[in-house]
Amino acid sequence: MASITPSTPKIVTKEIVTEFETFIYIFSDGSIERPLQYPFVPPILNDPKTGHSSKDIIIPHNPTVSSRIYLPKITNPSSKFPVLVYFHGGALLFESAFSQLYHQHLKTLASQANIIILSVEYRLAPEHPVPACYHDCWAALKWVSSHSNNTLNNQEPWLVEHGDFARVFIGGDSAGGNITHNIAIQAGAESLPCDVKILGAIMIHPYFNSSYPIGSEPVIEPENNLFHQVWHLCYPNSPHGMDNPLVNPLGEGAPSLEELGCSRILICVAEKDKLRDRGVWYWENVKKSGWNGRLELFEEKDENHVYHLFKPESESANTFIQQFVTFVQE
Repeated sequence: MASITPSTPKIVTKEIVTEFETFIYIFSDGSIERPLQYPFVPPILNDPKTGHSSKDIIIPHNPTVSSRIYLPKITNPSSKFPVLVYFHGGALLFESAFSQLYHQHLKTLASQANIIILSVEYRLAPEHPVPACYHDCWAALKWVSSHSNNTLNNQEPWLVEHGDFARVFIGGDSAGGNITHNIAIQAGAESLPCDVKILGAIMIHPYFNSSYPIGSEPVIEPENNLFHQVWHLCYPNSPHGMDNPLVNPLGEGAPSLEELGCSRILICVAEKDKLRDRGVWYWENVKKSGWNGRLELFEEKDENHVYHLFKPESESANTFIQQFVTFVQE
């Protein structure tokens, strides 16, 4: 009887086919790695240091959208707090509402500003191309607003018992600042449930761009421009490319900035941030658009992009937090 020689298993190696610095690696087998992603950490009830509580929830009727909600320390059962719907950064490609980076930051904001924060876990590109992230964030804001008249099924008790729906804010950093702008534009065109109005929008080092440089931005060929490459990965078939209104607020077909659906706007920039000039450019264009609201620009000298996240104990981070507290508590 002839012997059967076992075949040698074929070793399949995967190769990186797309990479953006260390943000994201896409491999030949379709798998994706996000090297800069911070580890996830659990929520906590009655934090012994700050007294705040946090928990994770799924937005009812939107199973693709989850969030982490933060409640400040309750000293009076009838206390009502402003409500902030927050959109994390990460180039629309990485990071999470559940990551250590954002958990540490938002629990500090909730405690120091005495504000309820709902941090949205929106879907990321490239698995879920733009505009999925904007749909998720709008759905989360609508759900929060639906608590205003206390008739919603599947209510979140923290919002019902302690949310002040006359003081609803939206905000985010970097890509989350971009989302904040787009949600404010949508709120100007479409009513929120229970006729809730957005009191303020906070855009921290917002990610905007265009096919042309502005300010001190260098002239870089599109194939070598990281911001352009990231946008095309997030939105491969973007109408008008880098001048799509979702990334260029003055792009072809963009709604007038006069239509921003909020009463107050705080734009934060950092002197050494590559996105600094875009934030100032946005502020200047809102100012001359005819938008009828209170507009503020806050700049931190000698700091880089989202410094307050990476250096939370620094004097400049503390200054930023105080600016934030003043804006939401006025």
